[in-house]
Amino acid sequence: MGHNTLDDTAAYNLHMGMLQEVVGRDAENHLLQRYTKSFHGFSARLTKVEAQKLSEMEGVVSVFPSRHSKVATTTSWDFLGFPLVVNRSTTESDIVIGVFDTGIWPESPSFSDLGYGPPPAKWKGICQGNFTCNNKIIGARYFKASGRYDPKDIPSPRDSDGHGTHTASIAAGNIVRNANLLGLRAGTARGAVPRARIAVYKVCWTSGCSDVDILSAFEAAVADGVDIITISAGHKYASWFLGDVIAIGSFHAMKNGILTVQSAGNDGPRPQTTSSVAPWILSVAASSKDPDLVTPVRLGNGVVIDGVSVNSFKLDGMYPLVYAGDVPNTKAGFNSSISRLCIKNSLDKNLVKGKIILCDAISTGEAEILAGAVGSLMRYPGPFFEIIVAYPLPVSVVNIDQATSILQYIRSTRNATAVIMKSEDVNNSSSPYVASFSSRGPNPIHQSILKPDITAPGVRILAAWSPVSPITQLETDRRELPFNMISGTSMSCPHVSGIAAYIKTMNPTWSPAAIKSALMTTASPVNAQINTDEEFAYGSGQLNPMKSMKPGLVYDTDEIDYVSFLCQERYTTGQVRIITGDNSSSCSQLTEQTMDLNYPTFVIPALRSELIDVSFNRTVTNVGSAASTYRLLITQLRGRNSQIVVEPNVLRFKEVGQKLSYTLSVQATIGPLDNPIVSGALTWDDGVHQVRSPIVVHVP
Repeated sequence: MGHNTLDDTAAYNLHMGMLQEVVGRDAENHLLQRYTKSFHGFSARLTKVEAQKLSEMEGVVSVFPSRHSKVATTTSWDFLGFPLVVNRSTTESDIVIGVFDTGIWPESPSFSDLGYGPPPAKWKGICQGNFTCNNKIIGARYFKASGRYDPKDIPSPRDSDGHGTHTASIAAGNIVRNANLLGLRAGTARGAVPRARIAVYKVCWTSGCSDVDILSAFEAAVADGVDIITISAGHKYASWFLGDVIAIGSFHAMKNGILTVQSAGNDGPRPQTTSSVAPWILSVAASSKDPDLVTPVRLGNGVVIDGVSVNSFKLDGMYPLVYAGDVPNTKAGFNSSISRLCIKNSLDKNLVKGKIILCDAISTGEAEILAGAVGSLMRYPGPFFEIIVAYPLPVSVVNIDQATSILQYIRSTRNATAVIMKSEDVNNSSSPYVASFSSRGPNPIHQSILKPDITAPGVRILAAWSPVSPITQLETDRRELPFNMISGTSMSCPHVSGIAAYIKTMNPTWSPAAIKSALMTTASPVNAQINTDEEFAYGSGQLNPMKSMKPGLVYDTDEIDYVSFLCQERYTTGQVRIITGDNSSSCSQLTEQTMDLNYPTFVIPALRSELIDVSFNRTVTNVGSAASTYRLLITQLRGRNSQIVVEPNVLRFKEVGQKLSYTLSVQATIGPLDNPIVSGALTWDDGVHQVRSPIVVHVP
């Protein structure tokens, strides 16, 4: 119902009156949650007919069903060029990062409050349930409007999954020496802002992350006084803003000076798979880092194949090697077409016990263990496999070509043998490149807004873990470990959230858009030869923490700019007024075009063989040296008949905070046989700062 101008009693009476009109006297039992602090609305159990009736009432912006989202570091900071010892502000301990996730494990050394003073005076948050906060974790809430818990759930902010503990420690975990996973990747674990405070908002459970609970968390976090919100979760599919609670909640957070950073999703590499599409959200893809981790397999013929996994086991000597398709459990009715996939109970124990087995699919390892195997080689149907996890037995995941070579070796001898070695670090000179699982653009809802915005390390990230959660996918795995190594945009997101918080410590008055711009315009180029979908894979590029501290120029944007954008996206004046709470807002008075939203990137949807001729207006704010001159550098589009023109091509600033505008004109044609993505860039350079903005022309 948009902006709230009512006191709590009046809002309650309004909400109940509306519900009673829809469902009758039993309205109280239908009400799930009321939102009255940061925005105005409520959630309730309704039929489709009742929801439709409610949507037609005066004052209702939108009615939409509650969906469920899904949850989507020792060397990573070094790889990003962000060393342990950097210049830090004394106000770092005043910064609060709100973590929307599965909760947190407060006893982890990553969250010790040794040496911390009391929470900042601005803090209004609380700790709920059977949970004790400290001076590091200064707020902890949990949200479960349905009241229904899975046996695995802990009804408190405590984390029984591990995911939330992992993401929180990447963003703001303490410095922990000799962090490792069973001896792998030993080093110093740390967050981007180790002295910052953490506020936990547990919205994700075994059943997923409900829209009802996410919206409640946004309302609480804004009222509590967080500075940055990080949410490593999202819907399977993108939706219109008023049907997307993360877009709604983050809009109200933005109005209160809070930047929301969200994972792009793990549904790549197919195009248009990201569900994080709002321009006021910073959307993060996941990329690789150097060094990488491999799990070598030595075959009996001396050939060594580098597979991947997190394998801490060490096998002594060579073991017999068999193909799963050759050892079906026929007594239980299985044949080779099933056993080759290593389905549970499909393997003949008499033929598998004490051997290493080659499977034609990724599994949990449970079937192999039940059959008595000492190790498993799992085939992945693609060139890269980056969703790497630990297993309860020695495992190496191999690609199709590697699996074919292994099978050929098995067929070539009666006594095939192999050994799976312990995982080891190797140099990966191709890094960074975007992981295949990372969700891609183009933006499926608003094609003129580039998504994702940026990429950061999200492959095989070592960070804190909840010891009650298995490090493998098997509940029977009883190993309790304080750290785990997992992959996903869930891991890349808190890298960016942490650096956003770091920027905030240095520039406390910057708007969310200014912080976002600083991160995007200073990002480093990514390997476009590997990621042929280019900016739709990595956005502006790879996070560059040190450069983002001093961007020189920023593209600032405020609420009215986003309102203009909403008007162009066919929101009505009435809807905009309710969202903003400003009855003077009128879409008829706003002339800005979607392409002219003051965004740090440029995207042009086009038709093949069509001549593109468009212009953009942008305004940059000087946050560098008072007297500075920026000259234009252009990377022309690779398409035919392409031309980029910028007026003026020199920007001369006289003071900090001064704003100057320019116009970008683009002409290009994408031919019938050309790549559907054609990109270039413009860079403003004063000799110290390079403020880069990608320009992308694409065929949707």
